[in-house]
Amino acid sequence: MIGIVQVSDRMEQKVAGFIRLHGFFAGADRILLAVSGGADSTALLHILWSLRAAGIISADLVCAHVNHQLRGPASDKDERFVVEQATRLGLPVVTRAVDVRAHAKAYRLSVETAARRLRLEALREVAETSGCTWVATGHQKDDNAETIIQRLHRGTGFRGLAGIWPARRFGEGPWFARPLLDITRQQIVAYLNRQDIKWREDRTNVDPAYVRNYIRHGLLPALQRESGGSLVADLSELAASARRLYDRVQRDAEEAMSQAAQAQEGEIMLAVSRLSSLPELVAVELVRQALVKLGCGEQNLTQNHYRGIMRLARSAGARVLTLPGGFVAQRDREGIILSRSAPCASPVGLAPPPPSEPLALRIPGQTQFGGCRIEASILDAVDLKTSQIEGDKSPLCEYFDLDRMRQPVVVRPRRAGDRFRPLGLDGEKKLGKFLTAAKVPREVRERIMVFADREKVIWVCPVRIGEPAKVTGETRRILLLNVVQTGGNE
Repeated sequence: MIGIVQVSDRMEQKVAGFIRLHGFFAGADRILLAVSGGADSTALLHILWSLRAAGIISADLVCAHVNHQLRGPASDKDERFVVEQATRLGLPVVTRAVDVRAHAKAYRLSVETAARRLRLEALREVAETSGCTWVATGHQKDDNAETIIQRLHRGTGFRGLAGIWPARRFGEGPWFARPLLDITRQQIVAYLNRQDIKWREDRTNVDPAYVRNYIRHGLLPALQRESGGSLVADLSELAASARRLYDRVQRDAEEAMSQAAQAQEGEIMLAVSRLSSLPELVAVELVRQALVKLGCGEQNLTQNHYRGIMRLARSAGARVLTLPGGFVAQRDREGIILSRSAPCASPVGLAPPPPSEPLALRIPGQTQFGGCRIEASILDAVDLKTSQIEGDKSPLCEYFDLDRMRQPVVVRPRRAGDRFRPLGLDGEKKLGKFLTAAKVPREVRERIMVFADREKVIWVCPVRIGEPAKVTGETRRILLLNVVQTGGNE
């Protein structure tokens, strides 16, 4: 796969060394190149083509472009540009068009999240149909630094500090490689200018309304000005160290899994005696792996959830901890049982207390209300995955734009005179008339839970959320509310 022929350009030499170091494209007959037309992916296309021409890469190359259809004629020009570039280099090219806005609206996602999800699915599909076992993307060193800062901003552990991995595989699909991860954006632009290679500019990449752009054009340069050296290089070293640590922790957790875990249909029990004997980092990783096996989306899991499970392991009595996505951790005499809880899938199961003063939610945190526990989590819209929303969705799990609310957010029973602007409607309606029009049974209406901020009703649970609180393409912080039946017991 990797030959000994040399290339003349120092950038191409550096990328060839990075490919050798990480063993990219091992056993590959064909490699899919994800090319948007921007500077990074255009450099990726030309560098890997040069390495292929020099015999340093032996696999055939296929170019793929995903048209997000977000910028009208400009998006179509991006596609034509990529097709022309690939054709000029003699490479086959496959294009896919995805309707990002429709997908974002259907699942109440940010445009960025919907685009990332559809792009990933399209690349997987093209790779499979094209016989490509590897997909190469244009992520570079500055992207890695921005990712780490973003995770630090919202709170992260050492796994988050690992940043963008040089190579990752999602399920049974192709491997995704980042050959430019040791190259800065400045070096990429210099390479393209040196080679007289044109690229396309996306004006949305400078819009500070998006979190990533604010970090790229505002926060990171400000931090760099206060840094004595290269902050991007320092963060890259930090990420490499975190990845080495995680590799070791992951191996130790996998070895401990066979002795500590007992799996049955729908649940995994972790032996407390074995869990408590492990170093905490290894024990937490073991818990994470067990939850992933059960299908719990780890994006919503925070350090507080893992700490709570470890506290359960140290406690003596039977207790239950609610986890995101309708999962629970329950302590019994022998271990911690991880499983999907019995959610309030039917509103008939809801039993709010008699009308009283509204109960303010702990955000983030858990609030007991009658026979249900309400879990509130704050998520970053940039990183939220569509698959998690689809997997978690139930009538009692909803997502809201946190920055469009005037806190505190409260939960209470329905009141006479409540007004509500349902999702998808232009104006307010009396809640009673809305429920009648929606043909909600009377016995269900009596058990409805109302979530509201200081100005408006945001959710008539479990019937519908409010239009003013929905997640949009401009959403930065998402409030996830998940209601789980507890029978009134902690």
